[in-house]
Amino acid sequence: MSSSHGLSFSVRSQAGNSDDGNGFRTLTEYAGKGGIDVGDDLVVLFDHIQYACKRIAALVASPFNSSLGRQNGIVGSVDGGTGRDAPKPLDIVANEIILSSLRNSGKAAVMASEEDDAPIWISNDGPFVVVTDPLDGSRNIDASIPTGTIFGIYNRLVELDHLPTEEKGPLNSLQSGTKLVAAAYILYSSATIFCATFGSGTHAFTLDRTTGDFILTHPYIKIPPRGQIYSVNDARYFDWPEGLRRYIDTIRQGKGKYPKKYSARYICSLVADFHRTLLYGGVAMNPRDHLRLVYEANPLSFLAEQAGGKGSDGKNRILSLQPVKLHQRLPLFLGSPEDIEELESYGDVQQKVNPGYEV
Repeated sequence: MSSSHGLSFSVRSQAGNSDDGNGFRTLTEYAGKGGIDVGDDLVVLFDHIQYACKRIAALVASPFNSSLGRQNGIVGSVDGGTGRDAPKPLDIVANEIILSSLRNSGKAAVMASEEDDAPIWISNDGPFVVVTDPLDGSRNIDASIPTGTIFGIYNRLVELDHLPTEEKGPLNSLQSGTKLVAAAYILYSSATIFCATFGSGTHAFTLDRTTGDFILTHPYIKIPPRGQIYSVNDARYFDWPEGLRRYIDTIRQGKGKYPKKYSARYICSLVADFHRTLLYGGVAMNPRDHLRLVYEANPLSFLAEQAGGKGSDGKNRILSLQPVKLHQRLPLFLGSPEDIEELESYGDVQQKVNPGYEV
């Protein structure tokens, strides 16, 4: 990886003396007492999340998953009753893997998932609330395009403990993004990368398949202040509002605030597009009301901000928005701070025309 991005694929232990004997720090060591010490409860929770994601990584890479990726021959249909993507079997398996790991951790009070209509209450004693998109981009699996898992972690609201489960579950899950204590995405690609923040920078760990450990490879990621890449499905150009069309036309002609022509890179897998943007800068976007505030926008915006970037709905800081519904959707723009600020300056960038296409 280019040193201009402040990254390295062989990063030695950054703090303390604990390592695997070769000077490389694992995720558990980094979060533990020998590292930044996020507290035993959160270390245990992340240890179980790691295990779940290693199982999902193996499932995604399995030659036997093709029969799980489809439902009645239809991939990615939308359930009009709830507004959620109709669950696909592979998504459901990933969801069950995560739920099982959270139950076994003893540290999760409730899990709210993109795959479930309502949160699942796990334990009255669990200190944390977990929100998740278990397998983002699963429609791409048959084409071997990268997929991912997204997590957000909140503290359980103890002041709600007296309420019945059906009330305290949703209320705990609808916390503002400003209250996140940790967030992560896991990218399943040529490497499996666990990118996390505990509120003190964004750090990426790469799975060492010989040991089964996530090893710190990208400490303190800093997104470039400005990139030269935009990521969007611009086949939808004629459905965009005038402000967004002007912005894209301007930057790809090199006539914006940055006097170089931008290039387009679009994978149509949110985690993969965001991961590239985090490393190289620029902006990744979906301008219509498609992505979920609770499960996708809040966790990824927290990671972006901890790396010096921004998350916006085109007008407002994502983390400042108060969720009102578990499956609330909104436009999402993630990326370099100068790119996001320039985008917002065009005003009309949220797509309100919403034809029947899915991505």
